[in-house]
Formats: sequence, C-alpha cells, structure tokens
Amino acid sequence: MNDATEAILSPVVPFHSNSRQYTYHLSLIKGERSSMLNKSLLLTNSLILIHHGTKAFNTNTHSLVLRRHNSIRTTRAPTRVTRMASSSSEQQVSYIDIGANLLDEMYQGNYRSKPRHEPDLPSVLQRAWDNHLERIIITAGTLQEAKDALTLISNTNAGPDADADADAESQCRLYCTAGVHPTRCQQEFGETPESWDAYMLQLKQVIHEGMQQNKLVAMGELGLDYARLEFCNVETQKKGLIRQLELAREVNLPLFLHNRDSGDDLYDILQKHYFIDGDQKDNPVAGGVVHSFDGGLELAEKFMDLGLYIGINGCSLKTQENLNVVKEIPLDRLLLETDCPWCDIRATHAGVEYVQTKFETKTEKKYQEGCCVKGRYEPCHIVQVCQVVAGVK
Repeated sequence: MNDATEAILSPVVPFHSNSRQYTYHLSLIKGERSSMLNKSLLLTNSLILIHHGTKAFNTNTHSLVLRRHNSIRTTRAPTRVTRMASSSSEQQVSYIDIGANLLDEMYQGNYRSKPRHEPDLPSVLQRAWDNHLERIIITAGTLQEAKDALTLISNTNAGPDADADADAESQCRLYCTAGVHPTRCQQEFGETPESWDAYMLQLKQVIHEGMQQNKLVAMGELGLDYARLEFCNVETQKKGLIRQLELAREVNLPLFLHNRDSGDDLYDILQKHYFIDGDQKDNPVAGGVVHSFDGGLELAEKFMDLGLYIGINGCSLKTQENLNVVKEIPLDRLLLETDCPWCDIRATHAGVEYVQTKFETKTEKKYQEGCCVKGRYEPCHIVQVCQVVAGVK
C-alpha cells in the first residue's frame, strides 16, 4: 500500500440474520500526504465476516487484510461535497452509522414545531449513499417509534446500487433498534403494574416481528439520564432499564445504551441485572454499546471491562478532555455514529481542527435541495466523526 500502514482490525457492528451475524471492522490507515501525516479511521464493507451463531459482538474472529475498492460509485455524484485533495493511496470505503434518529421531525421539514421546507428524508438518504454510507441503524426511543422505524425501513428503497437479482436482505441498508429512552419511561410505561406489563408485552412482540424481518438489530435506546429528570425521575428510569434488560436477555439482542450524568449507576445496574456472574462463561449475553459517550476514561474502561463498546459522535468530541479519552480507547472497542440530527461537530469544539470534509450548508429558512441544513446533522457526516477520531489517534 506504499505509504499506508495497516493497524488493528477488530469487530464493531453486529447485524442479526437468523443464524448469521455480520461483523464490521475498524481499520486505521496512516498515509503521507503533502509532507504531513494524515490519519483516516475507516469502516469498510471490504471487511465483512460472516459468523455462525446467535451471539452479537463476537470477538473470536480472525484479522483480515484491507482490500482497496477499485471504483467509486458513479450513478450519482456526491452531493455538493468538498474534500481536501488526497493522494492515490487514500482508500475509498463504506461507512456505518450505528445511531441515527431518522424519525426526527427535522427530516420532515419541521424545526421547533415550525414547518420550513418539504420532507427531505429521501434526499438525506441519497446523500448518505453517495458519500459511502453502507448501513444505517435507526434509533427508536418508544414502542411507536420502533413500529415507525420498521415501517420506514420497509418503505425505503435499498439505494442506488441495489442489485435487482440480489435477495432483499443483501440490498437492505437500514436497520433499527427497539426500546424506551430513559427520559420517556414515565410517559410510556404508565403508572400501574398492569400498564407496565402490557407495554413490555407489546414491545416484545414488535421485537420478535423486527427480528423475523431481519431489520431489528438491538435493544434501545435504553439507559439512564439524570440531566433531564424533569421528564422522568430516577426511580422510574431504573425500573424501566431493569425491565428492558430482562427482555434483552430473553431475546438475545445487543444493547444500545444511553448514559448521561448518572455516575456509575448504569454500570452497577448492568453488572447486577445483565452481566450476571457466570453468564459470560456459561451463557454469554449479547453485549452492546454505550452510545454518545462523553464520560471519563475510568468509566469507559469499566464499560469495556464488561465487554461493551464505546460509541463516539460529535458530542463525544467537544473538549480536549473528550479527545484525550477517545485517544486512549482501543480501536477495537470503538463504534462510530452521528446521533443525527443532533451532535454535530461545531466550530467551537476541540475536535473541529481534524475535520477535512465539508458539506455545502444552508439555514432551514433558506433551504435548498442538495444542501445540508445548518445545525442538522445527517448520516453523511459520519466521515467527520471518523476524521476527528483518526486525528486524535
């Protein structure tokens, strides 16, 4: 690869498909460009392993050699994107966004309850495919959102490169989660034991339906959020988390975890109610990812010691302290996400100096087809998250 140097290749993203599971890998490629060392952290569909079994986040895998993509998609040009000049040694790869809130009203043209433009989710997805997104996992935070996500997936075209002769599974680029966000536990589960039981039964039914369709790949978004207790108190959040962890163990899905300002409480509950002593040896659970991680290295190491992955997005890259934490997290424990439309990398953020890829942007009031909306992140921005993580590495 001339001046390119391969580093660690490790499993990062699971996709359930009956007895099969797709596991994607991180690769760190270092290349000399214009006398300066640039780093590119890449997720590529050249690095796909198919495992037999039902457990997600399987780390018993073999390393692979990075293969160069021989061509770039030409069905549509990348939409209004400017990139820094690159040498021929740069790899063309495909990305995976493990957390995208594609059900948000911003993609329907509504901002703070005010309509600004026509729905443009098809354009957002097209921009993602044009910029080498290979898979996107849609995050759900309620029972209804899980249903809506499955409907969206069923109604969405597989993308510009879909093979008419290929099976539906191989064409599909969208997947989703199912679960209750901690700030919504009170409104969703209700006040009585009967309402909690009824809700959990419905959630279980939706999960089974989604798994049968090979579209639903994780439980979540579930966890704890002590920064917004005005929406749900701590006791109810903990109860909702524990009930969902019990279901996750039953259906054997990995966890998409939310953790904000809760100290070690999430870690303690996971230890007691999910990673039960002896399980990992005799009946290992699926594991999961703590998404949008912005905590300290000590807490990250605790989660990693449980076998969990650390999800990184723009909110994980705001301060120099954040960057120092990311630098210390091993590549084989990192997962990349946008958490769009939120968590954009802003000019005031410490990580912005590493961003090389820019997208033409307009405000929502001056919306223009083919442009991104200022302050509204999209899956295509995953490349910026990759660049910042690679930069600090």
